[in-house]
Amino acid sequence: MTTSSRKRPDDLRSHRWFGVSDLRAFGHRSRLRQLGYDAADWAGKPVIGIVNTWSEINPCHGHLRERAADVKRGVLQAGGLPLELPAMSLAEPIVKPSAMLYRNFLAMEAEELLRSHPIDGVVLMGGCDKTTPGLLMGAISMGLPAIFVPAGPMLRGHWRGETLGSGSDTWKYWDEKRAGRIGEDEWREIEGGIARSFGTCMVMGTAATMTAIAEGLGLTLPGASSIPAVDASHARMAAASGRRIVDMVWEDLTPARILSPAAFDNAIRVHMAMGGSTNAIIHLVAMARRAGVPLDMARFDAIAREIPVLANVRPSGQWLMEDFYYAGGLRALMGELRDALDLSCVGVTGLPLGAVLKDARVHRPDVIRPLSDPVSRAGATAVLIGNLAPRGCVMKPPAAAPRLLKHCGPALAFDSFDAMARAVERDDLDVTPDHVLVLKNAGPKGGPGMPEWGMLPIPKKLVQAGVRDMVRVSDARMSGTSYGACILHVCPESFVGGPLALVETGDRIEIDADGRSIHLHVGEEELACRRAAWTPPPPRYARGWGAMYSAHVGQADEGCDFDFLQGTAPTAEPEIH
Repeated sequence: MTTSSRKRPDDLRSHRWFGVSDLRAFGHRSRLRQLGYDAADWAGKPVIGIVNTWSEINPCHGHLRERAADVKRGVLQAGGLPLELPAMSLAEPIVKPSAMLYRNFLAMEAEELLRSHPIDGVVLMGGCDKTTPGLLMGAISMGLPAIFVPAGPMLRGHWRGETLGSGSDTWKYWDEKRAGRIGEDEWREIEGGIARSFGTCMVMGTAATMTAIAEGLGLTLPGASSIPAVDASHARMAAASGRRIVDMVWEDLTPARILSPAAFDNAIRVHMAMGGSTNAIIHLVAMARRAGVPLDMARFDAIAREIPVLANVRPSGQWLMEDFYYAGGLRALMGELRDALDLSCVGVTGLPLGAVLKDARVHRPDVIRPLSDPVSRAGATAVLIGNLAPRGCVMKPPAAAPRLLKHCGPALAFDSFDAMARAVERDDLDVTPDHVLVLKNAGPKGGPGMPEWGMLPIPKKLVQAGVRDMVRVSDARMSGTSYGACILHVCPESFVGGPLALVETGDRIEIDADGRSIHLHVGEEELACRRAAWTPPPPRYARGWGAMYSAHVGQADEGCDFDFLQGTAPTAEPEIH
C-alpha cells in the first residue's frame, strides 16, 4: 500500500535547507561540501537520518557501528543521502541508578535530533531495554517516516555443558552460590560464559520483548527482531532497512499511518504469545499515548485471557532466542496467531500483515508451540487490582511457582532497597516461605526511575533451606529475564502516598492471580490512622535532569511518560534564517 501520489523532490523536508536559492541554503550546501559531499550527493534526494545508539560501554549495541555502515549502503543503493546522528546509549546493565530514568531523555533527544536537522526519514538503531521504546516514542512524536533496526539477541551462553541464558541463569546460579552449592571458581567460569557475543539478552527479557513488539506494530522489516546480532542475516536486514526507508519517504509512510488501535492490539497479542516482559506494559502505554491511541492496563489483561504463551523461551520456557530464530522467528509465531490478529494492518513494508505472513512457517514446534499445545494457558501478564493497588499492579504467572499464584501471608516490609538487601543476608531474620516480602519507595519518583528491584532476593536462610520462590510485592519493575512470584508496578507508588506506603510488617497480604486481585487485610479505620501519620519523603533531586524527571513523570499505569510529552499536539517546524 502506498500513497496515490509520491512526493516530489521539492516536497522533501530537506529541500528547505538545501534546495532553495538564498543565503542560508548557500551556507548549508557549502558546509556539506566542507564534509566532502557534492551536489550529486544531495540534489533531489531524501536525507535519511540514522539515529545510532552505539557505545563502547553498551555490549547490546557494540556492533551497531558496523551495522550503521550496512544501513548507509542500503540508503545509497536506493538513492538517498544517509547521515548518522549519535544518540544517548542506555546500556541496561551499566547505567545507574536505572536506565528507565533516562528513557524519556532519549525520547526527547531522538525527537529533537530529527526536528532540528534536515531529515526526511529515519532509521532507528537500538535494542537494549529502554532504547527501543525511547527511540520509537521520539520518532512517533516527530512524525517522519521511520523504520527500526533491532540490535538482535546475543548467542547462547555455555558453561560445563549447560546452556546459559543471560539474566535468568545469573539469578539462578547466584542463589546456588548463596546456598553454598557452587564456589568462586564456578562463579567466575559462569561469568565468562554467559555472554558470548554482542547483542541483547538472549532470553525473553525486555529487550527481546520490545523489539518483538516493534515488529508486531509493523515498525520493522518482517523477521527483523529475531535475527541474532552476529548473524550475517543481520547485516543484510540493516541494508534492506536502509533501502526501504528511502521508498517510505517518497510514499510518506509515517508512524501515524501505521500505529492504529488494531496495530497496538496486534503488538499486545504478540507480547502475550511470546511470554514477554512485564515492562512492556509501561512502554506500550507510553508509545500509544504518543500516537493518540487510548490504551490502559485493562486492555493488556483482557488480551492476556485470550492469548496463551506459545514461545517456549526462558524464563517462561526452555529455549533461548537463538533457537527461536531457527524455529522461524517472530513471523512464524505471528503465523500461529493469524486468526487472532488484524491482518489488514499495514507496516513499514506498505503491505497488509496478511500478505507479510503468507508463507510464515514454524520449523521447530518444540520452540514455537501451536495454539493447541501452548507453553502456558495462564497468559503472560496478569493485572491485579485491590486496596493495595487501586490503579493496578502486574505479575507474570508463567514465571512463578504455581502454588504461589493464590497465596495469603504476613508481610515483611522494607522502606528502602538497602535496608532490604542487608536484612535478607541475616541468618537470624524472622522469615518463613509463607511471608510476603514488600519493598517500598522503588517506583518512578521513589526509586528514582523505577529500578529493576522487583525480583527481591530470597532471604539467605531460606535459599540454604532450598526455597527458590516466594511472593514479593513492590512498586518497582523487574528485569524481563527475572522470574518468580513477583508483584510489580504497584500503583500509585508508595513515594507519593499510595497504599503500599502504609504496609507494616505482620500485615497479611493476599493475592489471587486467576482472580486478578490483591488485598491488604487491614481495616479502613487503621489505614486512615496510618495515612494521617504518613509524612511525604523529601524529593530525590534538587536540580538537573532528576528534578525535571521527578516533577513531570507519570505513574506506571500512565506509561511513566512526562506530562508535557504525551499526546499528538503538533510542534512547529523550525524556521530557517
